[in-house]
Amino acid sequence: MNSRSNYNLSSLLILLFFLSNFVFSQSNGYKVVIDAGHGGKDPGNRGNGYYEKNIVLNIALEVGKKLEKLNYKVIYTRKDDRFVDLFKRAQIANNSNADLFISIHCDAHSSNAYGAGTFVLGLHANDRNFQIAKKENSVIFLEENYEQKYDGFDPNNPESVISLVLMQEEYLDQSILAANQIQKSFVNNLKRKNRTVKQAGFIVLKYTYMPSVLIETGFLTNKTEGQYLNSKKGQLEMAQAISDAINKYFLNLNGNVSYNTLEISNSTNKDVFEFKVRIATGSKMIPLKSYNFKGLKSLSLKQNSKLYMYYFGSSNNIDDARKNLIRAKSAGYKDAFIELFKNNKLYSIDKYLNEIEN
Repeated sequence: MNSRSNYNLSSLLILLFFLSNFVFSQSNGYKVVIDAGHGGKDPGNRGNGYYEKNIVLNIALEVGKKLEKLNYKVIYTRKDDRFVDLFKRAQIANNSNADLFISIHCDAHSSNAYGAGTFVLGLHANDRNFQIAKKENSVIFLEENYEQKYDGFDPNNPESVISLVLMQEEYLDQSILAANQIQKSFVNNLKRKNRTVKQAGFIVLKYTYMPSVLIETGFLTNKTEGQYLNSKKGQLEMAQAISDAINKYFLNLNGNVSYNTLEISNSTNKDVFEFKVRIATGSKMIPLKSYNFKGLKSLSLKQNSKLYMYYFGSSNNIDDARKNLIRAKSAGYKDAFIELFKNNKLYSIDKYLNEIEN
């Protein structure tokens, strides 16, 4: 190979190096809050004598280290064995303007249950989800003035959960995408039993103004799984799976539904506003036939690269949308909620109402 060829090859390699670094840097700059559950006077689960608060702290710190190596900005809700109330954890995330909130926990059960699962905020689909959320939410009883701080929320009352869901609705799609990536990483990379992505009313997820996921890394009450989670090997593997999934989530974020579409712009008379009632979200395409949707008609579908979102009704005013919401809930869609679209793009209902009032 002559000197000119060597020069061209060297130039090409240098160019590729800078391009790869440029592309890499473009996928970063995101802020991630890592929340190690429990801590201090709240030990969390103590199945088989293990301390949840210690295990999740070790995993959280490892996740943070791995993300920092990928140039993510990492914020921790705690870095040592201290008690942090649930409201403060969300406040830390909001004050940092984070792009993602991840809360890490360990599960427990009277049976020999095992496996890893992820949760996003939502109404309890079944009693098991309610029991998990109730257990995690009960930490508020250790906080001073919890009744005032959480507006009378009662972890033991399923009806208290309904008010939790409303604030996180606009981030639900991103939360589900992040949770799916984490769950796939557990199952595909670590061969963990798949306890799937579920919805439940966790207080720690309510007050965050960003996509948020709660992870149950496994059951300390299961002898084998408890040993695994308490081991250095298990904690490092779980941290690697979580950090890999978070990185994939952000790399895949372009092209998916983004909450940035909620940013307001000056309205004109040409703007078209449309209220729809979201009744379901899933990864599979379902034909828009009334018999597939509990007899409801006037159905529509929106799709991003990962999920299908199913809607009932269409109206240009909030009052009609509320009537449609009542119909959807009466049909059995208890988790249904209203979304507003401006010129076919997701738009903030609160900002819309403020606009028309002013």
